[in-house]
Amino acid sequence: MKKQDFTTTLIVEQTPTQVFHAIIDPKHWWPGEVKGKSAKLNDEFTYQYEDLHLSKQKVVEMIPGQKLVWLVTESVINYAEDKKEWTGTKIIFEITQKDNKTQLRFTHLGLDPAIECFESCSLSWSQIIHQSLFSLITTGKGIKLVLA
Repeated sequence: MKKQDFTTTLIVEQTPTQVFHAIIDPKHWWPGEVKGKSAKLNDEFTYQYEDLHLSKQKVVEMIPGQKLVWLVTESVINYAEDKKEWTGTKIIFEITQKDNKTQLRFTHLGLDPAIECFESCSLSWSQIIHQSLFSLITTGKGIKLVLA
């Protein structure tokens, strides 16, 4: 059976550069607490959402206006049996232009239906990408979300 990593797509009027600049500053769109840097290759940052989720990401690929990849180097998903489910996964943002619009394809490589947090994590990612990040890209301000 083919592995099915979580992926979702946004299409916006803004330029690829505007989309890229919104993504590289997750503290403005990822609910919870973000500490560290994420604007350059090899930057590292941590993300914590309440007492449910803690992860450390490293920027491992960056092509301005086109692609950004974060490697999850550590994770603690407190409600999962395997608390390190995210460790070693990759969070990928691919930006392309289509018909004078910008498409953002988001993929969490390694977040697939075989892992315990797939349902809750994919639901959370959908909210974060389609509501908060979309708002940041289109209005300049992310939305403060309360995740399920």
